[in-house]
Amino acid sequence: MWKSEYIHKSHNVSILFYHLVFSTEYRRIVFYKFVDESLVSVCESIPMCYEVHFLEIGTDKNHIHFLVQSVPSKV
Repeated sequence: MWKSEYIHKSHNVSILFYHLVFSTEYRRIVFYKFVDESLVSVCESIPMCYEVHFLEIGTDKNHIHFLVQSVPSKV
């Protein structure tokens, strides 16, 4: 799933990565195999609407890691 490539826009070239870690409340164990599969399927549909690409999705029993590539934008 990991590939490092530049994103080319009309006025810039960027390579911007975010490493996001989310833990469950009180570190409770909630990430089981069926939860992992449904989470990955939801994350696969997000790039269709937004300029966000999930390069890595990793779960443990009480937290989840995302490695996300995106483009800088003005707000």
